[in-house]
Amino acid sequence: MEQEFSSDIAFTPAVKKAQQRLGSREKFSRMEQMDGWHTAVTEDLATFIAERDSFYLATATAEGQPYIQHRGGPKGFLKIVDERTLAIADFKGNRQYLSLGNLSENDKAFIFLMDYAHQRRVKLWGRARFVEDDPDLLVKLADDAYQGVPQRALLFSLEAWDINCPQHITPRFTEDDIAGAVARM
Repeated sequence: MEQEFSSDIAFTPAVKKAQQRLGSREKFSRMEQMDGWHTAVTEDLATFIAERDSFYLATATAEGQPYIQHRGGPKGFLKIVDERTLAIADFKGNRQYLSLGNLSENDKAFIFLMDYAHQRRVKLWGRARFVEDDPDLLVKLADDAYQGVPQRALLFSLEAWDINCPQHITPRFTEDDIAGAVARM
């Protein structure tokens, strides 16, 4: 099925039918007719990503069974390779290899970025793959201040992204946010 709009990656015919039935389809149709969702990294997205110290990665098996994994690191560990590619160094974790296995049979992936303090969330749709045989890429993705040794790289090819409304996001603050606020007092 050919996509007409970038948002068709999420707004499938079934979703559009639900939007129509519940009264929001006209709003999203107008959005589609205008610029729609972005399909490349903008300066605003790059700035947002550079400030994140965690994100959620969603993958699914070939049969569609979903899996969500938290990824964390120092601010900026999610790197922008080019306007359509993001990457991280992948470190030894719990050794279940669910994302690794899922992406070997279904490359569709989703990244969910949260900024709890400012009540902002960004959703990225795309395709992902692990790269295990590129030492130069691992050097570019590694953070000298981080103790772990990267085992492989995760490359995410961006297809569409959207900023969601702040409704229902409960503000939360990092230790650094709190320490800064206390220091100013």
